[in-house]
Amino acid sequence: MATGHDDHHHGPAKGLTRWLYTTNHKDIGTLYLWFSFAMFLLGGTFALVIRAELFQPGLQFVDPNLFNQMTTMHGLVMVFGAVMPAFVGLANWMVPMMIGAPDMALPRMNNWSFWILPFAFAMMSSTLFMDGGGPNFGWTFYAPLSTTFAPKSVTFFIFAVHMMGASSIMGSINIIATIQNLRAPGMTYMKMPLFVWTWLITAYLLIAVMPVLAGVVTMMLFDIHFGTSFFSAAGGGDPVLFQHVFWFFGHPEVYIMILPAFGVVSEIIPTFSRKRLFGYDSMVYATSSIAFLSFIVWAHHMFTTGMPLAGELFFMYSTMLIAVPTGVKVFNWITTMFKGSLSFETPMLFAIAFVVLFTCGGFTGLMLAIAPADFQYQDTYFVVAHFHYVLVPGAVFSIMAAAYYWLPKWTGNMYDENLGKLHFWLSFIGINILFFPQHFLGLAGMPRRVPDYALQFANFNMVSSIGAFFFGFSQLLLLFIVIKTIKGGKKATAQVWEGAEGLEWTLPSPAPYHTFSTPPPIK
Repeated sequence: MATGHDDHHHGPAKGLTRWLYTTNHKDIGTLYLWFSFAMFLLGGTFALVIRAELFQPGLQFVDPNLFNQMTTMHGLVMVFGAVMPAFVGLANWMVPMMIGAPDMALPRMNNWSFWILPFAFAMMSSTLFMDGGGPNFGWTFYAPLSTTFAPKSVTFFIFAVHMMGASSIMGSINIIATIQNLRAPGMTYMKMPLFVWTWLITAYLLIAVMPVLAGVVTMMLFDIHFGTSFFSAAGGGDPVLFQHVFWFFGHPEVYIMILPAFGVVSEIIPTFSRKRLFGYDSMVYATSSIAFLSFIVWAHHMFTTGMPLAGELFFMYSTMLIAVPTGVKVFNWITTMFKGSLSFETPMLFAIAFVVLFTCGGFTGLMLAIAPADFQYQDTYFVVAHFHYVLVPGAVFSIMAAAYYWLPKWTGNMYDENLGKLHFWLSFIGINILFFPQHFLGLAGMPRRVPDYALQFANFNMVSSIGAFFFGFSQLLLLFIVIKTIKGGKKATAQVWEGAEGLEWTLPSPAPYHTFSTPPPIK
């Protein structure tokens, strides 16, 4: 990919060294995006092992312990390896250009925060080959299951989590420093593109919650190796404490995974509606409200732990309150499209699917927020269906929308529109065959995280598994489309998307200072 300048003053950096030492935000964005795609395929493979096992009842495909390791690794790899690095990659590529900055504020740290990740995930994946196997306690790693009864590899898992957290914190500091200090003259906060706004808010969320995750895995480490009893009732500790600390991180975390998606969709819908975004200010305020509320709803994951009635009521009402700013956003997206001059290129198809299916996920979330009803839904496949509707047609579809939307800008080539549409429809159909039946399974009482199940759940599980393989293998088409676009194709013009005022992508970005052989003169 053309980056304008070389990283070394010794002439162009070639091959591997260019990527190893690069401080260029575009190169680093590219690294994040490729890494995230690799993790998406790895996490997807783990998911297909799960769905193959659940294709029919009766033990058939894998050992139950391996099944548990797959559920754990699938969740961890998808959350920390696929979704988050993809959004960080989009931020690296687009934020400096959107605010007219020469590069990220802290380019060397940018390089480091990426290169930590492959090692963290190599370590985490290697636990699968260790004595006693990998982590087998679910992606939420509830103690005391993850401390007293865990395989020996849990220590490596804890270290990997620390590395991911360090990467996230550095990436966030960088994004905040960039947005607050390097905006072009005249680029006030309320003139920033919404993608920049959502990332600014997301970065603050990450800095707030990542140390909490680091704290809880450190407490696990001490319980395992140093004789403390944070989570052991026998030593005066409390297993429910683990859940409180974990979800105090975990709930803002799920918003960290969706806020940049809101930003992406808020860039794409106006372009293909050929109208300005409806209600820009309210979008900024809604995003901020969601971020604030995300800190006071964590115990809705814990309604069944026996909390006091007052606690249940507080967390029920505060959770329902999040529906208000989210509803504002959905209303604004729909109103942007209303009476617009719409065209349905691939990014717009993904964005519209996002709005529809994410809203479905929001409604099931509202059901789960009702404390007395949650006693029935808790730990069933209904919860699995709910959060996958938020995360796959939500976060993942928005990442795909962003990739199609910005690929012409990144590569200088136009992707194959027919193949893009084919990829969309295969994904859209596959995802609904995969996750919609899981609502019925959950309401009928099928528990989650089980390698086997009663006969009455067989039909819907078979349908779900077929959808999983259909969706999973469709993603190889995305890989093909991206590689094909990088290699060539019709040249992208300055007006790739005929937006509201022509192409409202970015301000022209000056060349990064730190890639010159001599620093530019200070004006």
